Amino acid sequence: MIFGSWTDLVRILSVGATSYLALVVLLRISGKRTLTKLNAFDLVITVALGSTLATVLLNKSVTLSEGVLAMALLIFLQLAITWLSVRSEKVQRLVKAEPTLIIRDGSFLENALRRERVTHEEVLAALRSHGVTDVGRVAAAILETDGSVSVLSEGVAGKAANNTLQGVAIHHSTSESAAAP
Repeated sequence: MIFGSWTDLVRILSVGATSYLALVVLLRISGKRTLTKLNAFDLVITVALGSTLATVLLNKSVTLSEGVLAMALLIFLQLAITWLSVRSEKVQRLVKAEPTLIIRDGSFLENALRRERVTHEEVLAALRSHGVTDVGRVAAAILETDGSVSVLSEGVAGKAANNTLQGVAIHHSTSESAAAP
């Protein structure tokens, strides 16, 4: 069906604008942390908020008040989980993954790549996006908890590099290989 009715279009315009405004207000009240993507849980909340907004817009059986309540509930749950994770190591371990070292001193850490299900090609693409032209000059590459890759260049060495690697899973193995093809 290409066109239902003018009433449907007016509903989408009015409910869409109102629910969008409500979401913006809720996000401003809840603070910056609500939309960060520091871990998988944060990403799920962001996607769920978008899905809820779309449902309110397009599903006539979901009222504006139900949609706004659903968005408020998601934001409240995200605030509660992050509040608890800051105060409890058990909750933090349950909710957050740890970053993983995938390149050290120019060498791919094969076991870590396999464990995280990441290919050399994906890591090379991430290195290129960071402007890296030579894997051999990478002091460390870390697969972060949000799926992004952080890169520390060879110039970052010693104590400074070790400070930024705090909390990163470093899996040692005898079968780690040299740099990419």
